[in-house]
Amino acid sequence: MTRKLTMLAGSFALLASSALTTLAADQEISWIYCGDKIDPIHEKYIAEWEGKNAGWKVKPEVVGWEQCQDKATTLAVAGTPVAMAYVGSRTLKEFAQNELIVPVPMTDEEKASYYPNIVDTVTFEDTQWGVPVAFSTKALYWNKDLFKAAGLDPETPPKTWAEEIEFAKQIKEKTGTAGYGLPAKTFDNTMHQFMHWVYTNNGKVIDGDAIVIDSPEVLAALQAYKDITPYSVEGATAYEQNEIRAIFLDGKVGMIQAGSGAAYRLKDTKVNWGVAPLPLGPSAKGEGTLLITDSLAIFKGSGVEEKATEFAKYITSTDIQHEYELQGGAGLTPLRPGAVVDQFVANEPFWKPFIDGIAYGGPEPLFTDYKGFQNVMIEMVQSVVTGKAEPADALKKAAGELEQYK
Repeated sequence: MTRKLTMLAGSFALLASSALTTLAADQEISWIYCGDKIDPIHEKYIAEWEGKNAGWKVKPEVVGWEQCQDKATTLAVAGTPVAMAYVGSRTLKEFAQNELIVPVPMTDEEKASYYPNIVDTVTFEDTQWGVPVAFSTKALYWNKDLFKAAGLDPETPPKTWAEEIEFAKQIKEKTGTAGYGLPAKTFDNTMHQFMHWVYTNNGKVIDGDAIVIDSPEVLAALQAYKDITPYSVEGATAYEQNEIRAIFLDGKVGMIQAGSGAAYRLKDTKVNWGVAPLPLGPSAKGEGTLLITDSLAIFKGSGVEEKATEFAKYITSTDIQHEYELQGGAGLTPLRPGAVVDQFVANEPFWKPFIDGIAYGGPEPLFTDYKGFQNVMIEMVQSVVTGKAEPADALKKAAGELEQYK
């Protein structure tokens, strides 16, 4: 018996407008492709694969980011699955437990081709359930002019949480400008932003099926959130990470954590900026970050599962993936190391901290009800930054609530 998918509420309405009203043809791999258009690199290699596989066609359907995952889910539950869809890896456990997707196990050689911990983002019960296709990490950006105005060394970013909090305090007190940008809006990246702190202090939320969030490592992260809030952008619950980034681009906040895309935007501003590894908590073993991947999931019942798996591994193979990822402002961190990546980092040195943080990074925690997990985490963060709860109490409450979603 499968569990009811919580994320399906209301999604059957999508069927009325679906262009995929029939099962994919026997020799056709239907692909729900998230975004506004197909990347030209993917178009090129779709054609190449079709040329090598006579009688097979790949049929991408471009669906907006807000609808694509719901559409793939709705079609699968209705018994008319697409062969393959672009999904957030966070949902793979839920799909797998509801028997909507098939495993895509990796060989030891395939696993070894990725940076450390990447395969964990698609692994549940020792089985891989998706093929990583997009990846992001975060680093710390700082405004050198604000550092200088506050009496700080503009060339020396904080290396620890204690320094980060102290630097934020000094910027706020000396310049009147927010020292740090902490986003706490009711938005998914509020949870993501907090997880970067968890993984820079050797913490975890879930270990197998055990909820382990109520730990000294995570408590220290939540306490640090409380401690830096007075020196952050006022009204944290009004902002998500892109809005905080916009404030940084305008030169009005001392430090933020953001992805590589911010660096390309900063090139068009007058901000004197630097980028460094995320500061470390007291229990850290090394540079860390939340490892967020999106994956290609192979849906059960399309009749072309084997061929779709073959294509998914082809379109995400090392050379093609590097060509897709390393497009400058795409904001994607490479999934695999290689000479091409080494040269890319040599040409754009600011990329180094985004890659260095992978070694001690961790995946988005896999829950059966991911949205339930996400909402608990957001509520926990908001309760602390607004002063409604002390970190220890908020953490204990969250740990109890997460049991129902694992």
